Parts: sequence; C-alpha cells; structure tokens
Amino acid sequence: MEPDILYQIALTHIPQIGTVCGRLLVEHFGDAHSVFKANTAQLCKLEGVGEVRAHAIHRFKSWIHAEEELRFIEANNITPLFIRSRTYPQRLLNCADAPLLLYQKGETSLNASHVIAVVGSRHHTDYGRQLTEKLIADLAPLQVLVISGLAYGIDALAHKSAIAHGLPTVGVLAHGLDALYPPRHSSLAATMLENRGSLLTEFGSGTLPDRHNFPIRNRIVAGLSDAVVVVETGPSGGSLITAELANGYNRDVFAFPGRSTDFRSQGCNELIRNNKAALITQASDLVAYMNWNNDSPLQTVRQAELFVELTDDEKKLMQLLRDKGQLSMDELNWYSQLSNSQVAAGLLSLELKNQIKALPGSVFRIA
Repeated sequence: MEPDILYQIALTHIPQIGTVCGRLLVEHFGDAHSVFKANTAQLCKLEGVGEVRAHAIHRFKSWIHAEEELRFIEANNITPLFIRSRTYPQRLLNCADAPLLLYQKGETSLNASHVIAVVGSRHHTDYGRQLTEKLIADLAPLQVLVISGLAYGIDALAHKSAIAHGLPTVGVLAHGLDALYPPRHSSLAATMLENRGSLLTEFGSGTLPDRHNFPIRNRIVAGLSDAVVVVETGPSGGSLITAELANGYNRDVFAFPGRSTDFRSQGCNELIRNNKAALITQASDLVAYMNWNNDSPLQTVRQAELFVELTDDEKKLMQLLRDKGQLSMDELNWYSQLSNSQVAAGLLSLELKNQIKALPGSVFRIA
C-alpha cells in the first residue's frame, strides 16, 4: 500500500477540510503528505484556505485514529481510492464535490464502458419489480456495471438482477465498511462480492448510517454513472435526490412512467413532467438515447483504424477515452502528457471526424 495513504486518511479526518478544499490542496501540493508539510504561508496563498484551515491542518492530533483506519483497511482487504489515484472512478472525478477518498471492498472496475445507476422506492410494487428485472436482463448483453445503494426495495432488486445475469454490481453505502445496513442484506452483499461486485463508501469504519449520510451517499451513486434510472418512487425520497444530483452533474436521467393514480409512480411522473428525466418504457429506449446501439470497443477501434485517418496525438486521445469512458480536457492533458494546444487541436479534429462527442463541462467521450 502506498506510503501516502496515512496522510490521505488523515486529511479526510480534519472537519474544516471538506471535499472541495481538500481537492484544491492536493492538486496544488501534489499529494496529501505535502499538504501536511506545507507551512502556513504556503497554505494561505491558496484561495479558500485561510488561516483557520491552515491551523487545523498543522494542529491535527488524530493520528491514532488515522492509523487505526489504515490497519482496518489492511486487515479487511479494502482498497483505498484517493482522488489522485489512477484507479479512482473517472466519471466521479468530473464532479466538483467528488470525495477525496473512497474505500472499496471488492475488485470491480469502476471505470467500465457503461455504468447505470438503478434506484427507486424501498416499498416497490410488482410493477416496479418487473420493470427492474426486465431492464437489467435486457441490458445484460452490453455488460453494464449496475450501481445502487443496497437498500430495501428497488436497490436490492437491481443488485440481485445484475448477479442473476452475470453483471458486476456495486453497492454504495452511507456508513463504514465495518458493518452493513440494513443487516438483512449481509448475505446479498456477500453474494455481490463473490460475483465480481463491490461495496463502496467514503465513510471510515465506525461511521453509523445516520440520516444525513444518505444524500451524501446518493451523490456518489449519481456521479459514478453514465445514466440514472428511476424505476418507481413516490413524491419524495432518496431516489428523487439522486435524480436531482445526476442532473446537476450533467448525467442522463431516465424514469419509467406509471398511472397517475399510483402513489409509487408519482415521483417518476413528476420527473418526466418537469423535464428532469427522459421517459423510457424499456431498455432499448435507454440504449438508443445513450447511443449504445451495436456498441463494442473492438468495433470502435476498427472503425477508427479502417475508415478514419488519425494522427498519433488523436490516436492517443482516442485510446484514453476508450479506456476511461469519458474525460475532461484537463484530465486528457494529465493522462496524455500532451500540451494544451495539442489536446485542444486533437479534440477539435476528432469532433470534426465524428469520432468523439463533447459533453457539458468540457468533457468528452467516444461518439
């Protein structure tokens, strides 16, 4: 395990350092250890840090707790994913409030080609069950990664359906990895881990599933995904929060409609009515909207090689987008080691050749 991990954990234990400030510090100083080594003047030069936060870093005393967390993750085969790590989920990296540190139990690649979040009511109807099971069954040929929150209802159905169809699935938790909530889903969680799935959280061990942690968790569900599907929900609840967050992250949001008299479809109908979700009735609607038809990495490579002449810089950018799904211009600069002008010219050329698609926020993906 990398030596910087103790400082990465410690940085997340400073109450005055939130995700945005922490990311600013790490991006400026290069790693977490360097943040702790920086003097007050160096820290205060950064806009938004100030003396209060600088003193909080220098006066940090909870090293014992950070060391306990490190021992816990080492003893339980948990992988820490720091925001500067190459294994950090790239889609989440595009979110301004992405967690500094994630804890992953399991070996699922969080940078799969296609990632969907499936969310909905904890008290689903038979209609919701049928929709969830058929949606995931029909998406199985695309080998999508299924994200949800391991809660009762639609969440659990999504995870179970993914396992039934040989798909990896990730449960994002609102607590630490030393326990599982709800406890009744311990067996489901174990089955997920046995079938290429993972448990993921930004909360350290000992963190309880307090009410305010769930909206925090929901932003990770939204940020990890290409699209969020709301299967069935009433007029309030966590699914609507996830949909709202996904819209804020420029993710595609879909909802299944229901009868106007059905309480558990009111939330979905409201999302559709307010243009906060696209209406779908089956998986093929989502596939067409996302342009996943006949999608295959091998086919994409062949089309690029056989029908379009690419420069070396363009090939490098294309390969990065194939490997990582979608990236911002800054991330393409970072990973490609090309100059700003080379990346800008390459992206413009690839857009004109219809090889890539520009998304809001200067983010790009394979067309």
